[in-house]
Amino acid sequence: MVDTNRIEGAAKDTVGKLQDGMGGLLGDSATQAKGKVKQVTGQAQGYYGDTLDSVRDATSDQPLIAIAVATAIGFVLGALIARR
Repeated sequence: MVDTNRIEGAAKDTVGKLQDGMGGLLGDSATQAKGKVKQVTGQAQGYYGDTLDSVRDATSDQPLIAIAVATAIGFVLGALIARR
């Protein structure tokens, strides 16, 4: 199963590149900056989607390890919260 974040991130990255290029051609630094920001957010969203896909694959392949990791994370978070 493919996470839609990867697709949306790639689309934002592409639109950002186009916007950056148009801003450069027209000498519009504001449009160029918006394009660069859109590229970075698109790439970040794509990486987020990749991570979700990896976690989903790992948990479906090895569910007992996933449960153990989730339990350990819950224990650590509980200990950190209890210290406050």
